[in-house]
Amino acid sequence: MGLDLIDDVVAAHCVVEKFGGCLGQSWSTVTVTKTGGRVCRVNQGAGTGVRSGVCGACVEGPQQQLWDPEMDSSIKEEIPVHEEFILCCGVETQVLKCGPWTNLFNEQRANRPKLLIFIITGNPGFCSFYVPFAKALHSSTNRRFPVWVISHAGHVLAPKDKKILTTSDDSDAQAVKDIYGLQGQVEHKLAFLRTHVPKEMKLVVIGHSVGCYISLEILRLAPELPIIRSFLLFPTIERISESPNGRIATPLLCWLRYGLYVLGYLLLKPWPEKIKSLVLRIALQMMNLQSEFSVLNILEPFCLANAAYLGAQEMMKLVERDNKTIRTHLSKLTFYYGTIDRWCPIKYYEDIKKDFPEGDIRLCEKNLPHAFILHFSREMADMIADWLKGDLSKI
Repeated sequence: MGLDLIDDVVAAHCVVEKFGGCLGQSWSTVTVTKTGGRVCRVNQGAGTGVRSGVCGACVEGPQQQLWDPEMDSSIKEEIPVHEEFILCCGVETQVLKCGPWTNLFNEQRANRPKLLIFIITGNPGFCSFYVPFAKALHSSTNRRFPVWVISHAGHVLAPKDKKILTTSDDSDAQAVKDIYGLQGQVEHKLAFLRTHVPKEMKLVVIGHSVGCYISLEILRLAPELPIIRSFLLFPTIERISESPNGRIATPLLCWLRYGLYVLGYLLLKPWPEKIKSLVLRIALQMMNLQSEFSVLNILEPFCLANAAYLGAQEMMKLVERDNKTIRTHLSKLTFYYGTIDRWCPIKYYEDIKKDFPEGDIRLCEKNLPHAFILHFSREMADMIADWLKGDLSKI
């Protein structure tokens, strides 16, 4: 079953006539699934979910359902997302928690979910842009499990009015060498999982871009963690400096980085917060994006400098694929490569597919971009939920 844009007059007429009155919204983002020649399922993307239904006029046979009541109630009931700023490895860290569970240790054992879906972002690690993806994933897995997103160390600063939570188990920043670098970010995520997630709780880890490298490192360094699946989306895990975008980014990040630091501080530091908010609001509107949480860190020189530093380390250190770790944990891994990805081109997919023909290594059939979180969160969430069905049915 494939998703196609409405591309013919008959389908368009059907959708507008049968669904237009019910939804009463613009159809610029509509997709329709067609099977068996004339069965249409219509989906309209929205910030908090997807409207869906079956068009009765197109259905052959007795089925005449115009609307999916379960999906309708899912839209009406807002999915809660809780924002926390914690001290992890001595560094301010933003964690966005999708679902009603905020502290897994405080939950009564009977009510505690048995699995956590843990998202590790790309670079820069701004969690706010992953909220639609987390919500869609929570909804697609029937709201059974929490979905958490963690920022990278040094990529966020807590607002002045926000309380920063601490735990007695948190290790000091000095204990982690180069906390803002590539390996420091791995230790940062490991420290969080060990401190904030019960040891017996099963994990599904989703890495995006450099988050895929961090996910593999977690498997290598902490095989005791009960990770049942790890999804590596648009994985920048090798030869990143040789990729089309890497060839452009390498000189900027490795040789001209300090000039970018100075420029960033001179241009952005003097700006009042109100000006930054206005600029970001206009930029988000132009990109047709919304954010439930502040994205001011995008214009914070300290955060941008740390993102550039991490990027420089990616260019220098992500050279050779870690085949040993991949081979050891292959049964848990799903790789998803893009067809239009300039950070990990199709050749990297072909090479890893050749080295691990028995692995679950997929090539995108939907032309999704590397930064899928900006406009294609629902499509990706639905795919992952479908791939997870077998694992979740056993929990």
